Amino acid sequence: MATFKTRLSQISKKNGKIILANDYDSSEKNLTTKTIQNIKTLYPYLCGIKLNFHLLLPLSFKEISKINKTAHNYGLQTIADIKLNDIGNTNKVTTKHLWNLGFDAVIANPIMGLDSLKQLVKSSHKENKGVITLCHMSAPEAKLSYDMEIKMGKSQKLYQLFLDWAITSKVDGIVVGATFPEIIQYCHKKAGSKLDIFSPGIGTQGGSAKNVLSAGTDYLIVGRTIINDKNPVSVSKELQLQSFSK
Repeated sequence: MATFKTRLSQISKKNGKIILANDYDSSEKNLTTKTIQNIKTLYPYLCGIKLNFHLLLPLSFKEISKINKTAHNYGLQTIADIKLNDIGNTNKVTTKHLWNLGFDAVIANPIMGLDSLKQLVKSSHKENKGVITLCHMSAPEAKLSYDMEIKMGKSQKLYQLFLDWAITSKVDGIVVGATFPEIIQYCHKKAGSKLDIFSPGIGTQGGSAKNVLSAGTDYLIVGRTIINDKNPVSVSKELQLQSFSK
């Protein structure tokens, strides 16, 4: 079986590089039905779908498994966005449940430490699953934490350390918000082809698909810009075309 990184790349060559962030408010009714409908309607313009923590919590094992199975039937990869961050054994148990639910990858927080991150990547790759780690998020207040100056042998910013850890631990990709194209460019220049860059924050949060693709983003994570639009198919088509232009 191919790796997560390879599977996603293969799909993106046909469908473009858009990952749908199916992040409805948890108060939304019929979450499973709406999510499956999004997959069936938008799959020709997507390579994957991301399900956030707040969407997963109200759903049952059966409902989440059904969503993942539907996504796979339509050729998409699925990502559990739970910002996983704990000790090695807890991470291992958590990912075992995620893989049993049918997920292809997990988004993790590297603040867990390099050793725990290496363990997570190693155990996940054994199952041909992927690990994507946070590097710099899209919200404006992200600068308060990810831009912090730290000193671990040398003076650097936190996101720079997280990038180094991502490369060292051989994660499949990093998250860098579309609202910080200069940081995307820095990460792309340093990491090259060693890992993929996933950028949320397109549209609603102010990020430009064209700008971040030019800066080095590999995959656009798009949520409200698509699901809240009156014509989500049209928006998805437009973003798909932009992603092919890279």
